Amino acid sequence: MKTGGFSSERFGTDMRYEKIPVAVEGTVQAELALYIQEDYPDTYGERRRPMVLICPGGGYEHVSVREGEPVAFHFLTAGCHAAVLWYDISRQGVTHPQPLKELAWSVAYIREYAAQYAVDPDKILVAGFSAGAHLAASLGCFWDREWLEKEMQMPQVRYQPNGMILAYPVITSGAFAHRGSFANLMGEKADEALERELSLEEQVTDKVPPVFMWHTAEDGTVPLENSMLFAQALRAAGVNLEYHVFPHGGHGYALATRETAMKAGVEIDPQCEQWIGLCKNWLKYNFVKL
Repeated sequence: MKTGGFSSERFGTDMRYEKIPVAVEGTVQAELALYIQEDYPDTYGERRRPMVLICPGGGYEHVSVREGEPVAFHFLTAGCHAAVLWYDISRQGVTHPQPLKELAWSVAYIREYAAQYAVDPDKILVAGFSAGAHLAASLGCFWDREWLEKEMQMPQVRYQPNGMILAYPVITSGAFAHRGSFANLMGEKADEALERELSLEEQVTDKVPPVFMWHTAEDGTVPLENSMLFAQALRAAGVNLEYHVFPHGGHGYALATRETAMKAGVEIDPQCEQWIGLCKNWLKYNFVKL
């Protein structure tokens, strides 16, 4: 797999940071940021860690910094490596399937260089927030489709995700849609057939990997019905699912702490803050074996 030049930096002796240009046809300026844990020489055993690849949200119009690096650092404490995909967006003239191709390329890149990064190639998870969760879930639903394999010009198994972590996800293009996300993603290609195809509750099969998902009941931007419809489809297909609904809270909470809150502090919510601990436990029982 060809890549452009990349920058690398070490933080002390236990973490390495790399920023790699995404090298897929049609990319404008997408970058993959890697946060790689490096074990000390006297650490017990040889560790191949899971990788959590994060897609921040932003309605396919921007990419939220609050849902990127701060979240990545938390996954490092769960025994994983982490990565953030700064994918291309509508204001750069990008539409479907370009962001999906960039995510698929990123998974394939990590898997190809799994030995170099001490990644377990069978434990590469995609995570996302809001529209970024739609992107992550799109790969989870579409990785085995022939049309995507043709777009990627590589075998499906190279970009197959092994798990998904979805936070307040954009899912449906139906009655409960976040219309702005779909308008930005489709651009001038918008039509009823494409809109239905991108409504992910209609695309679930038993090939979708295990899912951790959370949402708030009071989300006024991306209604709870998005994740509920997806959960119903996952259950019908027999997909492994852990799903949490918090009774209060709005949209875009990220970690729901001061660390990722905006100036007004609305996104600070101790109850919603539980999600990251619940997710770490899910990772521990399903993927992390140090």
